[in-house]
Amino acid sequence: MANRPVTPAPVTLAVVTGAHGVTGEVRLKLFVDSVEGLKAHKCFNDGALTVKSVRATPYGATARFAEVVDRTAAEKLRGTELTVPRDSLPPLGEGEYYHADLIGLPCRTSEGEAVGTCIAIENFGASDVLEIERPDGRTFMVPMTAQAVPSWSEDGLLLNPAFVDLGPAKS
Repeated sequence: MANRPVTPAPVTLAVVTGAHGVTGEVRLKLFVDSVEGLKAHKCFNDGALTVKSVRATPYGATARFAEVVDRTAAEKLRGTELTVPRDSLPPLGEGEYYHADLIGLPCRTSEGEAVGTCIAIENFGASDVLEIERPDGRTFMVPMTAQAVPSWSEDGLLLNPAFVDLGPAKS
């Protein structure tokens, strides 16, 4: 996999899914490999949230922020993405990527045919799977493997035509 794009936008590491208890803790859905990826950062959202504690749980993580003092304040954070500046993240190795680098990129086949835009990345356990939205609004999924996606760059994703679902046109 060739070039690695770099997005200057903040990168989302987790999202608040709700309150935990009555003292202001929040439940988090993680977009990092482990809670250690969150512990590396002392604040989120340009300093708006200062971490007091973070711990792993079976469903993701639980965190306490200095600015959140009770359950009501914690509930108001539901849906808040926890972001950090891109330059605070560790450098990537060859073949590695951050999801934020791929979402929004145009996709084309190795034969040059435009097939859509990467709108999401899921992981169901085996590997990442790209969700591609076609120009007609329908979507299909492609595994993020060297066979299916031979290369990518800041200009877009190159897909193996064998993995592209063009399907019938919308009527």
